[in-house]
Amino acid sequence: MPSELDLKYDAVLGAVTAPGGRLIMGQDDQGRAIVTNFPATLPVFFDIFCTLNGAVEGVVMGEERLTYAELNAHATKLAHALVARGIRKGDRVAIAMRNCPAWIVSYMAALKAGGIATLVNGWWQPDELAYGLQLTEPSLVIADAPRAARIEATGLALEIVSLPVEKHLDEALAPLLASARDGTSLPEITPEDDATILFTSGSTGAAKGALSTHRAVTTGVYAYTLGLAILLALKEMGGDPPVNPPKTLVNVPLFHVTGAVPVMLNSFVIGRGMVLMPKWDPGEALRLIERETITYFVGVPTMSLELMQHPDRDRYDLRSLTDIAAGGAARPVSHVKRLQESFTAAQPALGYGLTETNAVGCSNFWSNYASKPSSTGRPQRPIVEIAMLGEDGGHLATGETGEIAIRSAANIRGYWRDPAATAAAFTPDGYFRTGDIGYLDEDGYLFIVDRKKDIVIRGGENISAQEVEAACYSHPSVSEASVFGVPDERLGEVPAAVIYCETDRKLDPDELLGFLHERLAAFKLPAYLWFWHEPLPKLGTGKIDKVTLRKKYSGEVGAQG
Repeated sequence: MPSELDLKYDAVLGAVTAPGGRLIMGQDDQGRAIVTNFPATLPVFFDIFCTLNGAVEGVVMGEERLTYAELNAHATKLAHALVARGIRKGDRVAIAMRNCPAWIVSYMAALKAGGIATLVNGWWQPDELAYGLQLTEPSLVIADAPRAARIEATGLALEIVSLPVEKHLDEALAPLLASARDGTSLPEITPEDDATILFTSGSTGAAKGALSTHRAVTTGVYAYTLGLAILLALKEMGGDPPVNPPKTLVNVPLFHVTGAVPVMLNSFVIGRGMVLMPKWDPGEALRLIERETITYFVGVPTMSLELMQHPDRDRYDLRSLTDIAAGGAARPVSHVKRLQESFTAAQPALGYGLTETNAVGCSNFWSNYASKPSSTGRPQRPIVEIAMLGEDGGHLATGETGEIAIRSAANIRGYWRDPAATAAAFTPDGYFRTGDIGYLDEDGYLFIVDRKKDIVIRGGENISAQEVEAACYSHPSVSEASVFGVPDERLGEVPAAVIYCETDRKLDPDELLGFLHERLAAFKLPAYLWFWHEPLPKLGTGKIDKVTLRKKYSGEVGAQG
């Protein structure tokens, strides 16, 4: 039976999307739901919503405060400078910076100039950077000083502009604005033009470039806008309107799909202030929540856990916080009640989406989340369609377990310069294969029960086991390696490796970790290393029996905990 909250939500959804409602729904040429009365390209998106919310304080970073009108003015000026530098429609403009106002303005400007904003993982090391940048071949790399140094260490012949992002925005952008000149014009952009490339780690090892059109990105944004608008209406109908203006703590990296779409871009639409954190620090997060009267917090589940556990939590007034959402990884069911007890004014929520879906998928919130804490919620209707696929690719009935597939106009166009991976990722009827295994219950709620892809999700970061194995094999002493996830109370799971050295029995964990640190971002490093003195167990196919190894060592980790 639908919950009372679901019935109310669906009633408001019907009114908002009915003829004459606030959102006019239509279909694209593939029959997927789209919003037809909101901007379908990001340059127009920025111009319209920065005008509508022009006086709103859009970005706060330390003592610097910028309105949406100011952000857009900076971005338009920078876009003209990029065109003057030679950026043309379809050129990739890579952004490699920590969270800062210059990141947001560079993103806006790249899109206004017709470029494809290519969001570089800020934690990557030179080998990873070299792969991603060789794949996408950016015409320009905009970086902060630490990441510029790492990119230069790759030896690639790229144009890199290093920005002093620790300074106020005018000074930070100065190295790029030097090329600005009058008379440049910005290109016309269509909804089907390419807009962004985000990098994703799947089961095949090296990162892939997830390519989205302007239509896909804006549709992803509006899926979240619609959900928040309905929840706001329900609050007002229940006599509990918001006390404070909307403001979010941007504590997740902007290069992640969560940071870019539901956090950053959605804030432009709803006039929500963004308080930027250059890096995650739970104590600083608590201070900012109080100082800036933050209303909305989203991050991987470990972040809300660290807020709950922080010894100084009770020193701060956190009553402005009304929503604590999570995504990127499963939140332990035990955390839901704990969140409700720790933040009595805030309601927990959980979302499920992927880089390839521009973060859209399912959402579970408020009393529904408390009732079904192990579910990721219902599809974000009417934009998202969810299906469970059987072994033959057919759609399964309610309650049957299969591979979760998502269809929406927010889905990526495909993987950059990888037609084989693109073809494998989509069904003939346009559903993206997530690689996750689950089922839908009778109320339409999605439950994820397993993962088909060989990845480890460490605190929301997708880690390809194959990529870590390949790095292990590059050590001359490693004969066999098997990498998999083991449970971790704080991060959900962490990567672990079992190693067999046929000749060098003196290789120790510290030496191998030091070797891997030069080749992998820190979050990919195995948290546990075990050495076998005989070949690893094999399946009948000759492949390493990872299931047996994972079961054996997950039990050992659990016993240690």
